[in-house]
Amino acid sequence: MPHRHRHHRAVGAAVAATAALLVAGLSGSASAGTAPADSAPTAAETLRTDAAPPALLKAMQRDLGLDRRQAERRLVNEAEAGATAGRLRAALGSDFAGAWVRGAESGTLTVATTHAGDVSAIEARGAEAKVVRHSLADLDAAKARLDKAAAGVNTADTPVWYVDTRTNTVVVEAIRPAAARSLLAAAGVDRSLAHVKSRTERPRTYYDLRGGEAYYINNSSRCSIGFPITKGTQQGFATAGHCGRAGSSTTGANRVAQGTFQGSIFPGRDMAWVATNSSWTATPYVLGAGGQNVQVTGSTASPVGASVCRSGSTTGWHCGTVTQLNTSVTYQEGTISPVTKTTVCAEPGDSGGSYISGSQAQGVTSGGSGDCRTGGETFFQPINALLQNYGLTLKTTGGDDGGEEPSEPGGTWAAGTVYQPGDTVTYGGATFRCLQGHQAYAGWEPPNVPALWQRV
Repeated sequence: MPHRHRHHRAVGAAVAATAALLVAGLSGSASAGTAPADSAPTAAETLRTDAAPPALLKAMQRDLGLDRRQAERRLVNEAEAGATAGRLRAALGSDFAGAWVRGAESGTLTVATTHAGDVSAIEARGAEAKVVRHSLADLDAAKARLDKAAAGVNTADTPVWYVDTRTNTVVVEAIRPAAARSLLAAAGVDRSLAHVKSRTERPRTYYDLRGGEAYYINNSSRCSIGFPITKGTQQGFATAGHCGRAGSSTTGANRVAQGTFQGSIFPGRDMAWVATNSSWTATPYVLGAGGQNVQVTGSTASPVGASVCRSGSTTGWHCGTVTQLNTSVTYQEGTISPVTKTTVCAEPGDSGGSYISGSQAQGVTSGGSGDCRTGGETFFQPINALLQNYGLTLKTTGGDDGGEEPSEPGGTWAAGTVYQPGDTVTYGGATFRCLQGHQAYAGWEPPNVPALWQRV
């Protein structure tokens, strides 16, 4: 918010016969049914965890209580965990009930399933298995019913709800328990699927061309740049929708004329983009501690439990973890869904700013509660949904930004397209299934990145 000035299951032997385990017990880049060539990059190599700058590692150390070696290993483990979870999600089909990482170095990946027969396949991949009652699809469907019901119910006293894969429930966080019961009843969600959790604070939006830098809206309120982008030859940046409406003008932190909001959605979603004038150049960086550049190499979404750091023009660099995906949150202005819930703090003026895991863009700051002195929580609008909605291309240091289809060897895969888990494409005469959500770019063709694509 602007700162006012100041299957069913075809789990065959190929899945059960795991590849050599990598760091901290997580399985490597072998995909179910097909083992990549020895030269195939690991997930950590694909996602360039080695590109994490000292400033980001230092912030992780401060906010997550790690030393540098632990921070580096955590990023590697999270990259490998995401790829392993993606393969198991594809293999388990409708039995899949979610995945998350835990431990100081994110060394343990847990994959939940509704079928005990999947346990051996999960463990063969180096993950812990948890047998639960409800599938992720069932939980997502219940959450969707809550979203629909919320359109006709006052959710001021039930401001946050989400799918919690770790407890295998849909959680409603409520100021008043009676309000949560009313919302669940209106949605027709069985209480066996739900858990009501008490909270005391109401989230608020953090009103207020490197990600995290300040910009001003109509020479008045202040927000933070999310991520520099391109749309064809036009340059600009992604930010939060509540920061400005289409047509609003912006000036940079230096108060020089900068651009104009081209699209903005709030409430419902919290996404927007600004087209900048020729005086501004989009760079593939986020503003780090001490003014250092933190490079952005892609937008692969991180799993629950993963580390994430935020850059904003009020409080700078802060880190925490992803606590929930697919969350709905109610602000005074209305309900936003889906957003990602985190333990990272923020304050007014940080809105719109960048969330990044390692070198992978995650989203833009929406709102939260608390502050960076006493601690708090925040919610971010996932970047891939924003890019997809407006047809934008994330500015990165890896590959070419552009969104053009490859001329050879052809197929339906296209750079610039945002892919979600389960999407299928053809490339070079073969079919591939997406394992992790990301925006594609040249260099990330399916055969080259087994962390993101599985041949089927």
